[in-house]
Amino acid sequence: MQIATKLKRAPTIKGGEIITRLLKTEGVDQIFGIIDGTYFGFYESFRRHDVQLTTPRHESCAVHMAGAYARLTGRLGVCMASNGPGVANALPGVAVAQAEGNRVLLITSSRRTGISYPERGGTFQYFPQTQVIGAMSKLSIAVPSVERLAELTRKALRACWSGRPGLVHLDVPESVMNGVVEIDERWFRAAGMSRVTAPMAVSAAQVTEAVAMLKRAKRPLIHAGSGVLHAGAFAQLEALSEALEAPLTTSWAARATVDERHPNSLSMCYVGPLKQARNEADLVLVLGSRLGETDFWGKAPYWAKPDDQLVIQVDIDGDVIGNNRPVDLAIQADVGVFLDAVLAEQKRGPLAPARAERTKWLERLRKAKAKRRAQLDKFLKKDTLPLHSSHVSGTCQAVLGDDTVLVIDGGNTAIWGNFFWEVRTHNSVITTPKMGMLGAGVSQAVAAKVARPNAPVVCIIGDGAMAFHQQEVETAVRNELNVIWVVLCDKQWGMVKMNQQFNLKPLKTLLTKRLSAEETINADLHEIAFDQLGRAMGAHGERVADAAGLRSALQRCVLSGKPAVVHVDVDPVAHLWAPELKTFQDMHAEPAG
Repeated sequence: MQIATKLKRAPTIKGGEIITRLLKTEGVDQIFGIIDGTYFGFYESFRRHDVQLTTPRHESCAVHMAGAYARLTGRLGVCMASNGPGVANALPGVAVAQAEGNRVLLITSSRRTGISYPERGGTFQYFPQTQVIGAMSKLSIAVPSVERLAELTRKALRACWSGRPGLVHLDVPESVMNGVVEIDERWFRAAGMSRVTAPMAVSAAQVTEAVAMLKRAKRPLIHAGSGVLHAGAFAQLEALSEALEAPLTTSWAARATVDERHPNSLSMCYVGPLKQARNEADLVLVLGSRLGETDFWGKAPYWAKPDDQLVIQVDIDGDVIGNNRPVDLAIQADVGVFLDAVLAEQKRGPLAPARAERTKWLERLRKAKAKRRAQLDKFLKKDTLPLHSSHVSGTCQAVLGDDTVLVIDGGNTAIWGNFFWEVRTHNSVITTPKMGMLGAGVSQAVAAKVARPNAPVVCIIGDGAMAFHQQEVETAVRNELNVIWVVLCDKQWGMVKMNQQFNLKPLKTLLTKRLSAEETINADLHEIAFDQLGRAMGAHGERVADAAGLRSALQRCVLSGKPAVVHVDVDPVAHLWAPELKTFQDMHAEPAG
């Protein structure tokens, strides 16, 4: 009698699950994206590996969500989009994530192997995804076969964590994503076995030189960029400012690296005192900032000329050091590591031997800052109907609390929102200061609540920006994420309209403050009743037109326990004349120095 021997079959896995398991080695447990059959083998594995999927109503919003999530958590933001139109829809989000330096991995499907890369001609839902995204990102990889899937996924993950954060793209054919292969457990080695996990070190010699320069300086200034945020080096940044008795400024993107109640903080809102500090400083320590256009490229007359001011620039990306302004000491390192090393030097002696002179300088700057704050706060005395835009930020902060995550979106709305909000919690502001992408904030606020479920989240947004992606209110309702959108409604493209007015009729603009719809070009809008729109999607809705009404409305929003939309009618003329408009116009002109 013959006994049949059954061969033991090797365990198998779908290509998409290979990616899921590799993401888990990086600690990923949250992904944003819209479902599609082309990558079913990917997302159907999420529950088995405790990965949460949050599904927006638009692929661009999935990328915005991943970027905001990465900013607020310090983790990798992951999103997905399906081949053809799904990837095309994601492109605006790709542009934002790369420009803002958000650590995002975009995983897309592509048509099956054999009909794409190269395309046969006439392929349904195909375009050269990797070529297009490659021009917009850190890295864009097409996976040619399942045999190389694990290898190229690890390559993408290495790119996510190397150098300046940005967007990395992994494109996987549907035949690879949904195909079944035998498991090789060697694919799933720990992250530390596939990439460098330690932050970039700094040499002892460079620390010594930097400390010597800082000690010799009479009026040192610290300028912080997003590198400080990505390093999570908030406490070290403030500690060094105190040790040096140095004023502390930031880029727009890095505004929330500092608790702005700190006496050494000089926020972007104080343009005059900021310019004063940057011209009077004899040494500037630039930490994780490119000194980009919103920093006036680090040039005169907004900063002192290179002959009059030394610069130490510390950045993880060597390509940006000395790029926009010459430097006297270039240090390629993680800014957190650098700050720890410099602070350790205090054991050998104080970092501010000429402390008295520095203290006097700081006092002058604080007085200039207080004077400018008093000028700005005069707006708050305008008790108009409809509401003066200056009241919105402070009212939101008073009702919701200091740990609130603020998302800001719009043109003039973004200026009003920033100038009347005081950052009191580190890493608590989300916006798109490099790209200025209208509508991104709607979905960024949803992701902010995913990232920080126990913190209040408010999105202060213009009516024009809100209409770009208003559908994401339903996403918040569906996922029970009680975000509050405060929509400032002036029924106009305000920042553009102001520009038109000065180009078309400057004298009349100065006299009357506003031109009619007939005197400008397509700058006026019809009303969208955003409170009704919110209620139609299942959210709580409020409409207000005065400061007291806004406070009461926000309190009711909190008590509702639901996502909420507050339609705020603001004075359309006052809204046009946001603070420091001339400064923002000048920003786009090349400085002299």
